[in-house]
Parts: sequence; C-alpha cells; structure tokens
Amino acid sequence: MSRNQIGSEPVTSNSQQTPTDRSTSSSKCFTKKKLLWIIIGIIIVIMIVTFAIMIIIRRTTTNKKKISTVRKKATNIIQSSTVRKKTTTVTNPTTTESPTTSTLPATSTKPVPKYNKWKQNAITVAGRNEEGERVNQLNRPLQIFIDKNKNIFIADSSNHRIVEWKQDANERQIIAGGNGLGNQMDQLNRPTDMIVDEQSHSIIIADLGNRRVIRWINQSQQILIVNIGCYGLAMDKYGFLYVSDRLNAEVRRWKMGEYNNEGIIVAGGNGHGNQLNQLNDPRLIFVDEDQSVYVSDWNNHRVIKWRKDAKEGIIVAGGNGPGVNLNQLCNPQAVIVDDLGQIYVADSYNHRVMRWCEGKEEGEIVVGGNGQGNQPNQFNHPFGLSFDDEGNLYVVDHWNHRIQKFEIVL
Repeated sequence: MSRNQIGSEPVTSNSQQTPTDRSTSSSKCFTKKKLLWIIIGIIIVIMIVTFAIMIIIRRTTTNKKKISTVRKKATNIIQSSTVRKKTTTVTNPTTTESPTTSTLPATSTKPVPKYNKWKQNAITVAGRNEEGERVNQLNRPLQIFIDKNKNIFIADSSNHRIVEWKQDANERQIIAGGNGLGNQMDQLNRPTDMIVDEQSHSIIIADLGNRRVIRWINQSQQILIVNIGCYGLAMDKYGFLYVSDRLNAEVRRWKMGEYNNEGIIVAGGNGHGNQLNQLNDPRLIFVDEDQSVYVSDWNNHRVIKWRKDAKEGIIVAGGNGPGVNLNQLCNPQAVIVDDLGQIYVADSYNHRVMRWCEGKEEGEIVVGGNGQGNQPNQFNHPFGLSFDDEGNLYVVDHWNHRIQKFEIVL
C-alpha cells in the first residue's frame, strides 16, 4: 500500500463522477440560478410599483396645488367687491309703536381684495348743487348705503330725511322723513345711520335727535327702541341689532323683534373714558362674521374692537392721540372691515380715508389726505363709507354736502 493510501479516504476526481452525481449538481445549480432570477424579478417589480406610486403622489400633489391656486383665484375674484352692506329681511309690520316679530335678517359683508387701490380724483354722484333742501341737494349727509343696482341711500342728516339717488338717473326720492324737524311718527331729527332691507323696502333708522330707533316701511312707522343716544347701527348674520349709544358710551345688542328690554351691552358701558373697557362718544360701528364689534371711538381718536363676550376691547387703529401721522386718527367716523381683516376708517378731521390691518402700528392713506377742500381729491370731513359690488369706494363728504365715488383701479 502506498503512502497516499494510508490514513486517507479515497478521492474521486470529476472524471470519475457518475452521471447521477453530475445530474444532481446541475440541478442544484439551476435551482440557485432560478432563485436568483426570482429575487431579481421581485426587486424589479418592487421598484416599478414604487416608481408608479411616486408618480401618482406627484400628480396628486400637483393637482391639489392647481385646485388650491384656482380656489385662491376664485376667492380673489369673489373678494373684488367690498364691504358693509347693511341688509335685513323682515316681515311687514303693522303701523304701531310696539315691535313685531320678523324673519331672520342678515348683514352682508362684501370683502375688498387685498391691496386694492382707487383713483385719487373722485366723481361726485350726489349733491352736486351745494347745500340745500331741494330733492337734488344735500345738507350735511352722514352715512350711505349702496344697493346691488348702485342706487345710493343717504342719511341726509340736517334735512331730517333719508333720500334715494338712482344710479345714472336724475330720479331722486325721499323715502323717510322729509316732513321737517320733529318728533312725530312721520318726522326725523338728524338721522345718522340706517339699515336697508332691499326686499321689503323697509329701513331701520338711528333717529339721533329724537333718541329713538325707528323702522319705516311703505310710509308706515314703527318705533323699536326709545330713550337712547343712538348714532350707529349694525346687524349681524344671526339677526341681532347693534346700536351705539353716544350718551352712555356703550354699544348694545337686541334680538330682532325683541326690543321691549334694555338689550345687552357688548362694548363699553363703563362710563366715558379712554381705558380699554371704556368708550368716549362712540359713533359708527361694524359687526363682523364672528360678532366682534368695531367701534369708531370718536373722542379717543381710535377704532376699538370688542370680541364677542369680551370685557374690554383692543385698539386696531389709532389710539395714539389726535394727529396726522400714519399711526394716528382724529375723530374717526365710519368703520368697515373686509373678510381679510382690513379696516377702513373715515378719518374725518384729517380729511382722509385710511386702511389699517389689525396688529400693525400704522395705517395707510387710501384716498384724500390732501388737506381740507372741495377739489376731487379732497374732503371736508369725510363721515360715511360704502362700497359697491365692483369695489368702487363711496365717501360721504360731510361739509361739502356731497357723495364722492372713487373708482377702483383694476
């Protein structure tokens, strides 16, 4: 026996493998290759599915962005008109001094698009014929309302009447008062503000000199609230009526049709003063969708916002004493707030209209601000504000006895 054979197993070379062994080896190799291809196939499928999912996600995200962009554009188009349309739907009451139940009213707040600008020279649309009592004249107008047809309702204060000026026509008509100064049911005494119901042609009027809130409908009258130094009126979407009381330095709220009570204080009510829980001669007011009340706080030279159920307000315009700087107001009158939170103020003694954003230190001049005067780019104490559906701005030029229209720059 050779040395190679001692203590070792016999070795079989490849050439000595049987056919069965070669078949088994080949089968194992094929199985491994098959398994490898299966794994590769699974990986490829996973990659294809993952890629497809990524494409779907990207398309979905792109579509959402496009939809969002379209919605934003649509919102901007919708917001191309303005604010402060005091409207209410009421049933026709009988001619009596006791309040009747009415259908739910609503205040339409037409938003103004952000950063709108207006032509600086106005067109006189009412009161071109100086101070007077003729039907084509005005005498210290105070507030206005623009309906959907651009007809203008005017609180013609010193003529003790509410008049309507038809758009692009010479037709004017007295729709309330006009029977001289007095306290009879068919008379007014320095009306300051109004809420117009276009459907029933009824008007709720702040009859300041008679210290009452009165409703006129088809030449019939109904006294709603008495013994109140009423100046500004507003109505929210739930049908609550808000009235500013100059004498008591407060704003009260009543449920529509339920006026045989003292109402609820929603702003002020803590005496005349300049603290955040006080007002000093509140004038015109505005109520937003959240029932927050904005008050032009005349003698405090500020606009103050009282949120619903708040115990004190927050200053949103002015509040830095009377003055002409951009962080100041001087005896503000009308206030309007759009859906973007922009606050428009008739800065009466500065002869300008300003726009403020809540939280900002300063406002910006929208129109006016060119000194006191009677030129197309000037005011003599602007009091009332309104916008039409196209976003044109209307300003009550109090001591020029006219209504000025500033066309929007598109």
